[in-house]
Amino acid sequence: MAMARTLLIVYHSHTGGTAQMARAAAEAAGAAEPALAVRLQRAVDTGPADVLAADGYVFATPEMLAAMAGPMKDFFDRCYYPALGRIEGRPYAALVCAGSDGTGAARQLERIATGWRMRAVAPALVVCTHAQTPEAIAAPKRIGEGDLVRCAELGAALASGIALGVF
Repeated sequence: MAMARTLLIVYHSHTGGTAQMARAAAEAAGAAEPALAVRLQRAVDTGPADVLAADGYVFATPEMLAAMAGPMKDFFDRCYYPALGRIEGRPYAALVCAGSDGTGAARQLERIATGWRMRAVAPALVVCTHAQTPEAIAAPKRIGEGDLVRCAELGAALASGIALGVF
């Protein structure tokens, strides 16, 4: 019997926006490919063994101070060298919840994935909340339905590609 393939979705969320995006991707991935194991895990709870056991990834982070959030960076710091040279060619996608443009966090994620020699299945999906004041930045986020649909479509497409062996 063939072993189930796995999609690992690693996220950090400070105000709930990134968690909504990651959940939308995970739920759609599971619905699209019921035989695929979809693991939705917080960055602080994810280690090298989780990364090595997965066949594909979604990395989801808020952009904070024009970069990925610290707990997400910590996840990569802990996992980078143990996984280096062991996950080459695996597919990934990135989700960024940003108050402005999200390019700093997306660029960091892309550079790390390039170092791991992973394959992007799509450009980073950036959702802009337009939170610009200290109060708006700290407030709980509600991601709009259209943006959640885009996250879900990305999760489903990645899951289907993994399940079909396209990636």
